[in-house]
Amino acid sequence: MKITAVANLKAQLSRYLRLVKAGQEILITERNVPVAKIIPVEDLSDDLEALRDLERQGLMRLGTGHLPKDFWKLPRGKDPEASIRRVVREERDRGW
Repeated sequence: MKITAVANLKAQLSRYLRLVKAGQEILITERNVPVAKIIPVEDLSDDLEALRDLERQGLMRLGTGHLPKDFWKLPRGKDPEASIRRVVREERDRGW
């Protein structure tokens, strides 16, 4: 497995994508701390069929990939205790 820093990945993205396409995994680090891994995509046809199965059972609905035209005008959810903001701040403080 190759290991690279975020800065190197940004500077040489095409090179690393070629390596992933060839089957290698890339571990991404930030300040020498692993933060992500890029792995080759497996054949997703089985996964898509499983999702369609769930949709046929009425357990989920596959998205279209498009947002409704008025999406940004819809009312936002309430968070009176600011718990989402707190969780994001905690993640950032931990170095994420």
